Amino acid sequence: MIRVRDIPLPLSGDLEQLKKRAARLLNIHPGQISELKLARRSIDARNKSDVHYVCTVDVTVEKEGQVLARSGCRKAELFAPQSYEFPAATAKLPHPPVVVGMGPAGLFAALFLARAGMPPILLERGRPVEQRTADVERFWTAGQLDPASNVQFGEGGAGTFSDGKLTTGTHDGRIGAVLAELVAHGAPEDVVWSHKPHIGTDVLREVVKSIRHELAALGCDIRFESRLCDIKCGPDGVECVSVEGSDGLYDIACEAVILAHGHSARDTFELLKRIGVPMEQKPFAIGVRIEHSQQVVSRSQYGPAWEQLPASDYKLACHLPSGRSAFSFCVCPGGQVVAAASEQGGLVTNGMSLRARDGANINGGFLVGVGPEDFGGSDPLAGVRFQQKWEQAAFVHGGSNWRAPAQLVGDFLEKRASTGPGSVLPTYRPGVTWTQMEGCLPGYVIDTLRQALGVFDRKLHGFAAPDGVLTGVETRSSSPVRILRDDRCQSAMQGLYPCGEGAGYAGGIVSAAVDGIRVAEAVARAK
Repeated sequence: MIRVRDIPLPLSGDLEQLKKRAARLLNIHPGQISELKLARRSIDARNKSDVHYVCTVDVTVEKEGQVLARSGCRKAELFAPQSYEFPAATAKLPHPPVVVGMGPAGLFAALFLARAGMPPILLERGRPVEQRTADVERFWTAGQLDPASNVQFGEGGAGTFSDGKLTTGTHDGRIGAVLAELVAHGAPEDVVWSHKPHIGTDVLREVVKSIRHELAALGCDIRFESRLCDIKCGPDGVECVSVEGSDGLYDIACEAVILAHGHSARDTFELLKRIGVPMEQKPFAIGVRIEHSQQVVSRSQYGPAWEQLPASDYKLACHLPSGRSAFSFCVCPGGQVVAAASEQGGLVTNGMSLRARDGANINGGFLVGVGPEDFGGSDPLAGVRFQQKWEQAAFVHGGSNWRAPAQLVGDFLEKRASTGPGSVLPTYRPGVTWTQMEGCLPGYVIDTLRQALGVFDRKLHGFAAPDGVLTGVETRSSSPVRILRDDRCQSAMQGLYPCGEGAGYAGGIVSAAVDGIRVAEAVARAK
C-alpha cells in the first residue's frame, strides 16, 4: 500500500477525482489503482478565494515499490496499516474485576476485558442513557436537578452531553482501535478520516447503548444507580468495595478495581483522601461560555465558501504579559450552552452540539488557566473547593434558581451590567439572568478574559463583537485532581487502577477511552 499525502481537492470534488489526482502524483493510470481509501481530510481556508480540501489517501497497486520509485513523488511513501491487538489475559483473579464509572474510560476498559475473557462488574451511580436523557431534559426545562443523573453522571459519562468531539492531542496506537469501535457501534465512518472528527450528542447516545448491549452479551454485570462508597484493603491490596444501591449497602469481593469515576465525582475524591490513596492538585481552567452567530463565524473562517462547508469551529489561545493564559475550549458549532450542574446550589455550564450542528449559534469555552498557586492551600482537594466556590457564586448571581448569569461582550468590555440580549440569543436553559460577571469569577480571570477578547478578535474577526453572549460559569474543563499511579497503572493501594479523565490521565472522549484500554491491559496482565 502507498500513502499519498497533501492532495488538494476542490470542495465539489469526489473520490473519483481524488483517485485521478493520486494517480497523477504517482505517474500511473487511475485504472492501476485497485483500491483507494481516504485516510485524512482537512479544510485549507488560509486563502479565502481558494478554500479547498487537503486529503491523504492509501492506494493499492501492483508492484508498489516499483511504482513509488518511478514516481519520484515526495508526498508518497510505502505504508503498512498497524492494527491493535489486546494482549492475552494472564491474570488469575479469584473474582471479576470491578469497573467504577461508565464513561469512555470505563466502557472501553470493560469492553476489552470482557473480550479477553474477564467480564467485569460495572458500577454506575447514574442511570441508563435513555432515562438519563429524560432526567437532564427535566432539569433544563423545570430546574429539577437529580444529583445522580445529570450532564456529569450516568451512562456514557460527561461526554454524552457534549459535541462528541473525537480529537485528541495524544499519539497512541490505541486511537485507531477506539475510532474503529465507535464506528462498529454506530458512529459515522467519517470520524476515522476527518481532521476534526465529531459524533454529536444525539448519535453518541445510540453508540453508548450499543456498547452496553455488547457488554451484556459478553457476560458483564452492569449495575446502574450503584455508587461506590468505600474500598477495603488487606495485606495484599484491594479486597472488596462497598456499594450503595437501590436496595441499600452491600460489598463486592474483588482484587482489581478500575476507578473511572469522572472529573465530577467529588465524593469519590473525598473517599480516596480518607483511605489514604495518594493524590495531588492538578491545574485546570475556568471561565465562561461565549456565544456568537454561527453564520458570522463561518463567514469569517471560510469567506465566500462558507455555505458549501459544515459549520466552522475555531481554536484560539494567547499568553498575556500578566503571565496568565486564555484559550478556547470544546467549541460547539451550531450548538447550545447547557446547564451541567451535578450539585445543589452550584451552577456549571458546558457546550453541546447535535450531529447536524445546525443551530443558529456557535459556543465555546472561553477559559483561563488556574493552578495550585490559586487554590489557597496544600490539600489535594483544594482545587475542588475552588471550583465549588465559584459555582456557588454563579448560582447566587443568577438568582438561585438555575438561571445562569449572562452578559454581552460589549458590556463586559465596558464593565457594565447587561439588561438584555442583542442579535445573538442565549441558548442556555432554563434561562439566563442579565447581569455582569464580576463576583462570578476571580478578578484575575475577569481581567484576563477582557484582555484576551481583543487578542482573539484580531485572530478571528467578530470574536469581540458587542452582541456576543458570555454565560457563566465553566469550571469542569478537566479534573482538579490527579490520582497517582505507577507504570503498571496501579495506585499505592495494590489492585486500585485510577483511570481516565477523573484520575487526571485524559482529557476528552478518545484519550479517556485510550486510557481505559491501557488500564485494562494492565489488569489483564496483573500478577
